[in-house]
Order: sequence, then C-alpha cells, then structure tokens
Amino acid sequence: MQIYLDYSATTKPCPEAIAKMEEIFQAQWGNPSSLHFWGNRAATVIEQARIQVAELINAPAEAIVFTSGGTEANNLALFGVAKRYSFPQHLIISSIEHPAVAEPARILQESGWQVTKLPVNQQGRINPLDLSSAIRPNTVLASVIYGQSEVGTIQPLAELAQIARNQGILFHTDAVQAAGRLAIDLEELPIDLLSLSSHKLYGPQGVGALYIRPGVRLKPHLLGGGQESGLRPGTQPVAIIGGFGEAAKIAKQELSQESQRLEKLRDRLYTHLTDCPYLIPTGDRIQRLPHHLSFILNPRLLSEKITGKTLVRQLNLAGIGISSGSACQSGKLNPSPVLLAMGYSPTEAIRGIRLTLGRDTVSADVDWTAMVIKQILERIKPQLLTV
Repeated sequence: MQIYLDYSATTKPCPEAIAKMEEIFQAQWGNPSSLHFWGNRAATVIEQARIQVAELINAPAEAIVFTSGGTEANNLALFGVAKRYSFPQHLIISSIEHPAVAEPARILQESGWQVTKLPVNQQGRINPLDLSSAIRPNTVLASVIYGQSEVGTIQPLAELAQIARNQGILFHTDAVQAAGRLAIDLEELPIDLLSLSSHKLYGPQGVGALYIRPGVRLKPHLLGGGQESGLRPGTQPVAIIGGFGEAAKIAKQELSQESQRLEKLRDRLYTHLTDCPYLIPTGDRIQRLPHHLSFILNPRLLSEKITGKTLVRQLNLAGIGISSGSACQSGKLNPSPVLLAMGYSPTEAIRGIRLTLGRDTVSADVDWTAMVIKQILERIKPQLLTV
C-alpha cells in the first residue's frame, strides 16, 4: 500500500493536462513566434492557456506572463520592480517567505536595498498593523506569501494588500500554494503581482506564471527576444504551457467541491493525530490551506536524535510520503527558518513535518497514515527517549 501525502511539493498531472500535452506534441509543435501556419497554431495554444490561467484567478488574459515556474515568477516580481530604480529603495517581505522570495530580497539587500521582514505570531500570521508601521517614504514593494507551504497558514491578504494600495506601494504575493485550492478574485483583491506554479495544481512541472496588474511596469530579469511582452525572453514551451492551461481550467471547475472535500479529510486526519502526545500542531488551525496539516515532534517526549526527517524516512519505508521543513546541507541538519520566525526553538525547528492531501487522497489513506505514524513514534520512542 502506497499513500502520497506530499501534494504541496508537487502534484501528479491530471489526465486532461497529459492529453492536451500529447495532442500539442503531435500537432501544434511550432515556434509560436513564427508567422507561418505552424507558428500561428502554436501561438493559439499559448493564448488559449493564457485565458485559462487568467480565468482561474479572475484576471485579464493580457496580465499573465508565463515563466518556468513559481520561482522565476517570484524573481521576476522582485527584480522586475527593483530594476526600475536607479538607486536602492525599501522592500518589505514577511519573515516566513519561500526562498524564491527570501533569496532575491537578500540579494537586493546586499546591493544596498533596505529590507524589512515582518514578524509573525506563533501561528504564522502577520499583524496588518506591522505592515502599516513598516512602510517608509522610499518603500516601493511589499511581498507577502498567500498560503505558507510549510505550516499552511493563510495571511489576511485582502487587508494587507489594501494597506499597500492606500500607501501607493506595489503588493506582490506568492500564491503558489493557494491557487487552485482557494478562490482568488483579482477583480476584488488589490494585488499588483501574483505568482503561480503549474505543478502545484495538477499541471506539468517547468511552467508557471506571473500576474501583472495592467498599468504596472516591470523591467525584465532575463534578456533575449521579445516573448511574453518582453518580460520573459525565450521560445515558449508550447506543450507544457498548454498543459498548464488545461490544469487551470479543471482546477477552476473543481475548486469549490474539492476544497470542501479536502478540508473534511484534513480535519479527519487532524482529529486522529491530535491525541498523539508526540505531535504538536503548528500553523493557524482556522486560517489554513484546505489540504494542509503540520506538526513538530514533541521534544519533551522524544530524543533529540529524532527529527522531522527521521519520521519522513520511517514513513517512506512504510510506503507513505510526507515531508519535513528542515534542510540538510553537508550532513548538517538546519532548523526551519519558518518555524524559527514563529518563535520555535532551534531544537523544535528541526522537528517539523508536513502532510498535504490531494485529489487521490481518500478516507482510508488518512486513517491508515494516522495509525502508522502513531505506531512508528511508539516504536522509536523507547529506543531513543532521553534519560
């Protein structure tokens, strides 16, 4: 029995996206920049996908720029704004951003930009008053993640974006985990820039998009041809863009029903696991991604030798796939920056785990997973319990 509970890492492409890509590889493989029949046919695929992706977030199609994924979309947002200025300005991000935002911000800071990281509470939520207080006369952009990938917390995005709009600064959000799982309406939300990734919503890997509100100007981060309105040069990968569009269409059609189904499964798994003394829930219990659960392994009951990765490996041997938020570099386990920002100690911050559900998840999966997790923790506890 194999159970995949790592849907926040990647999702299996849906059958509709696979079929669309096969069709394009066979019959619509031209260079979309070419003016002949073959090029026009490929260009039509891209424009249809642009419409489909735009409809997922209720945005105009011309506001969508295709990228190689969410990471490039985030980089284009931050560097695209920064390159508009001859002198360094001020940037605001949250303290729990994905590295695809945190690292560009770090590079900008090294080049002279002022960077403020907004604090979060122990549930990983930003206080909107902190954003108001952080804005300076030279602030040009705020970037706040929509749904945190590691702990599942959803930010008060409408309020944060409105504060930025009222102060005349641009607002970007990394919506990679939220799109296709939460309803996003960019006719209502005052968001200027929003990043998407295909493989988080049952599309192919290797393609994403940046929504750019009409009227917002960016400078390209890459240089080359004039594709994607001059902001993302290079011949577009027609087939995977087409697959992204098809996946976005299906995600929009199924969003409401599927989100409700996942919430029920998430809560069922939460109920199973909250009576386990070895697990401490993390993230906001209510303001949370519908498919997402996260915990730390209780350091008071388990040896320091037991980390999040310990449980990930043990579950993998049992045929169950989950993930851990800590990173291992050169043999050294590093605490999760997200958990540290939420107030957890370094000892606790290497003990995080994440279970994320998806289209193929059923009740039997969550029941079995909960039972196996409890059995594993009971088994390894007496072997490694601190004396």
